Amino acid sequence: MNTINPGATVSLCIMSGKGGVGKTNVALNLGYALKDLGHKLMLMDCDLGLANLDVLLGLTPERNLQDLMSGDARPEDVVLEVEPGLNILPSASGVPELVEMDQNQRDALFDKLKELIAGYEFLLLDLGAGISDTVLSLARMAQMRVVLVTPEPTSLTDGYAVIKVLHAKHGVRNFCVVVNQASADEARETFQRLNMACKNFLGFELVNLGHIRMDANVTSAVRHQTPLAKHAPQCPAYKDIAAIAGRIAHYRRENIEAVAGRTPLKDFS
Repeated sequence: MNTINPGATVSLCIMSGKGGVGKTNVALNLGYALKDLGHKLMLMDCDLGLANLDVLLGLTPERNLQDLMSGDARPEDVVLEVEPGLNILPSASGVPELVEMDQNQRDALFDKLKELIAGYEFLLLDLGAGISDTVLSLARMAQMRVVLVTPEPTSLTDGYAVIKVLHAKHGVRNFCVVVNQASADEARETFQRLNMACKNFLGFELVNLGHIRMDANVTSAVRHQTPLAKHAPQCPAYKDIAAIAGRIAHYRRENIEAVAGRTPLKDFS
């Protein structure tokens, strides 16, 4: 399987080099923002073995990806409707066999999900942090890759490492970047440093998808186990996420023939 592309579904992964940069929170609220734009989507928790998407929503799923992989559940039994137009596919925590899936197992998983995924306009994959084989394989399979970084040097270094390894192992050259927890000036400098490193050492440039401002409402929403989209929809951070969602939705409109399989998929720009 080269890409996750059933029907007219755009598959998009959110990834990061290190943990603690807000990846799952951004993925969740990006899902809400796309839903608010009228798109039907599924958010899949692919932080296999250390899942916490359900925690951010205050949910306790009865079934998850482990049940699907073992054959104890059908795809439709595992998916949870959060709101009309926004569903999630939860994973499990502390399950080594999910973390250690090989390529055949990953292909088998998406074969099971293929018909279900085809009913959505977007499939958002919330990947685990780092450069494990599972993370790299899922990122390669997605049509769009969004690397989330913060202005911290460790986040920038690890973000570059993810891009470098994915390029070296799988030849991937198109990446989008979102700078989280940053002012406009910090985000601009962070993106420029990362983009320059990729241009000089890897031979390609990145796409600046936008930035998300530092906002105390984000921490408050997490503590209340409520999406920022519901907790403080008018706050600066969610407005930034909504703007990013608008750019992603524009990409799908511009590429609708490609995602339907009728023309080649363009790089995001």
